[in-house]
Amino acid sequence: MHNENKEKQLKTWRGVAVAAICLLLAVSILYALGVGWKKVEHEPKPAEEPAAEEPAAAVSYADEANWAYYGVGEDRAVDLFLVCPTVDMNDEFNMSLDDEQTKANFLGALNMERGIYEDSTRMFAPYYRQAAMKVYSLDREAWEPYMELAYSDVSAAFAYYLEHENQGRPIVLAGFSQGADMCYRLLEEYFGDETLYGQLVAVYAIGWPCAEELPANNPQIRPAQAADDIGVVISFDCEAPEVTETFISPAGQRAFGINPLNWKTDGTAADREENPGACFTDYSGAIVSEQEALCGCYLDTERGVVKVTDIAEADYPPIVPGLPGGAYHVYDYQFFFRSLQQNVADRIASFAANGAVEQAA
Repeated sequence: MHNENKEKQLKTWRGVAVAAICLLLAVSILYALGVGWKKVEHEPKPAEEPAAEEPAAAVSYADEANWAYYGVGEDRAVDLFLVCPTVDMNDEFNMSLDDEQTKANFLGALNMERGIYEDSTRMFAPYYRQAAMKVYSLDREAWEPYMELAYSDVSAAFAYYLEHENQGRPIVLAGFSQGADMCYRLLEEYFGDETLYGQLVAVYAIGWPCAEELPANNPQIRPAQAADDIGVVISFDCEAPEVTETFISPAGQRAFGINPLNWKTDGTAADREENPGACFTDYSGAIVSEQEALCGCYLDTERGVVKVTDIAEADYPPIVPGLPGGAYHVYDYQFFFRSLQQNVADRIASFAANGAVEQAA
């Protein structure tokens, strides 16, 4: 009877957590419906091409209003540069920084993942004109102009941070989904410099694939191989075992990944008992529910995705337009929250072993 009650309670907690996540996204979508958002089909199709526009004015990152976080956690010796995932559901191609409702969702999305990093780092996160969800309804080759505009802001913010705040301090880069895409671009543009690369603790590029051509063309992009290597990229996206493709990780695309429980890259499965805690968070960053041993996982070594076991697909709907059932993308970091949180601390400790953190502090 005790076990039955416990299972019933856990099921209730899971339901509350997933409902909270669905509600948060629904708020964004309902807001966007007022300006004509249309759901993306599973197979992205061409959308109307926008008329040519004048080049957008640059964002000034000297203005703290253009930062969601600016130096939050002053007593930390390591800096975090965190890039937000896609929250713009409006009928547009890039987010407007004058849209206060979408900026509120932007801040909320950052807060949902900040708990992984905030105990270990001083946090910086810029507002940027991210590519809106509508962009992902285009053919893949048509995404780039909107991604380039988004990245121009991220790059400008990072350059400002380096010039005015870094002062040789160790750096953790992190981003989820579109934010992970932006992190790869930062690695390409900035971290070919040996001095700056020497300050890199790790890159948490979760929810966007580290495609095999990225390390092939950029030796500074090094996929993680263990729980405590440094200067590396931690990458994975979550799926049910039967899923074979999504618009995030298409079939046939080879990518590097790592198991976020056992930190192996060879496909060795991690049992659910190895999971120290899944945490489901809200827009304030509060943990709505937490469960040890929620799920296990193993790595698909071809596509670099993590196959999640021990959960019912129906309990975790895909939520994101265009993703099939069994695509657990929105839960990527929530399923493995405590493991990731510990891993950030472990990699910083590994980086500090040579005295670099103490010297920079």
